[in-house]
Amino acid sequence: MSSSTQWTMNAVKEFTYEIVETSDLFDPANPELGRLPDGRECHGTRLVVMDETVEQIFGERIRAYFTKTNISVEYLTLQGGDDHKTFDQMLRVASRLTEIGTDRVGTPPIVIGGGVVQDVVGMAASLYRRGIPYVRVPTTLLGQIDGSVSAKTGVNYEGCRNRLGTFAPPPKTLIDSSLIATLPARQVRSGLGEALKMALIKDRKLFEVLEKYGDHLVEDRLQDTGTYDEDEGPGETVIHQAISGMAEELQKNLWETELRRIVDYGHTFSPIVEMSALPELYHGEAVAMDCVFSAILAARRGLLPMDELVRIVATVNRIGLAPSHPMFGHAPTMLDALADTMRHRDGHQFLTLLDSIGETEFVDDISEQEITEAARVMAALALDPYAPVAELCGTPCSAAPVPAAA
Repeated sequence: MSSSTQWTMNAVKEFTYEIVETSDLFDPANPELGRLPDGRECHGTRLVVMDETVEQIFGERIRAYFTKTNISVEYLTLQGGDDHKTFDQMLRVASRLTEIGTDRVGTPPIVIGGGVVQDVVGMAASLYRRGIPYVRVPTTLLGQIDGSVSAKTGVNYEGCRNRLGTFAPPPKTLIDSSLIATLPARQVRSGLGEALKMALIKDRKLFEVLEKYGDHLVEDRLQDTGTYDEDEGPGETVIHQAISGMAEELQKNLWETELRRIVDYGHTFSPIVEMSALPELYHGEAVAMDCVFSAILAARRGLLPMDELVRIVATVNRIGLAPSHPMFGHAPTMLDALADTMRHRDGHQFLTLLDSIGETEFVDDISEQEITEAARVMAALALDPYAPVAELCGTPCSAAPVPAAA
């Protein structure tokens, strides 16, 4: 006779992290950059990781900050861009942590830069000594309104975006909106692609700000140098509303135990396009195109009013983002993209569709015919961003559900 014994472990880990908005972050009179997340005094050497762009623009100020505040640090500069979001780059960070003698808790590294370096350093910190704290300072709009709230880290692997990664939010993220004043216009537009996503899934007021001020937000780098009737300028509104909306959604499902997530809107079809088109497309640009593609699916189903689809495409154009790319107009690519995303969602589509701007529902029965028709519309928009999208979509029709692809 055989017998077995079973032990069941049940443990809950509570995690709290802060997103702190501040100003003049690199001014030695501002203690935030050098302060430990738990408020204790640091007695060791900390690693400061920057990307090359940050080194060029802010490097002298950052080094002067730590010199004048007598904080012991060492530096590492990494290349930015998704081409360098690699496992090898992550290992460079881990090696540097060992070289300077990083402690388990008391000398958390500081990462200053865009989303790529944030993810790379975050993943290194999550693996080093099985997890050490770190401090995040995003310097792009995308990093401030999206990555600043995220608990995820990751690197690209075998042509797949963020295929290797961990859940490891830092105890503290520091936001200084003045840092994005130096960004190229294209980087600002890319960040606004993520803001558009948040607006479409849950924040009609945010959408109206993007709709009204899209081009101005890019020109002004969200710095609100003009005069406005509202209590907040449009730039401050976009940053605050996007962060607040993202925080509200992530807090209730931080570890993604529930795979139906409205914040995945814009991220169903875009990953395969973004990785295939590197370095042609920025992340937020691909997300905005995915938002349009998914809005077309919703409008053709009769869920999203056609006039609201027209407003969405017009707003994308006003921001200066392209509403489509030829790969979004290629139905087989879109079907492959959905199939790959379904593997990430445990075999389900769990596709977020818009009922209206700011209102959503999940569907799990998008058909091949629907994908093909939406791709046809996207192909036309890729040729002419101002093509009459309502006419291209035609009369809304109810799709015949088909079994989800394996």
